[in-house]
Amino acid sequence: MKSKKVPMRLCIGCGEMKPKKDLIRVLKDAQGKIFLDFTGKKAGRGAYLCKNTDCFAIAKKGHRIERSFGCRVSESIYEEMEHALQTELAGSSDHLS
Repeated sequence: MKSKKVPMRLCIGCGEMKPKKDLIRVLKDAQGKIFLDFTGKKAGRGAYLCKNTDCFAIAKKGHRIERSFGCRVSESIYEEMEHALQTELAGSSDHLS
């Protein structure tokens, strides 16, 4: 039987190729709003980050999210995304315990 192909995506923080299910999608929707899509299924342009705050910090410092979407990202949006990421990571670590 043929094995199923695992979709791979590039993390914009560390630059490593990883399985799509191991990454978080950063989404720019049709209205131009940028946010984290933890389901990975919402409509819009996407970029991917590892599920850790280090890759998020690298992407923020290097303006890699802005470069991926071709627009400016305000500090308040970065703060919202960082808070959402920390909340998600705290929730998933509680779930694993």
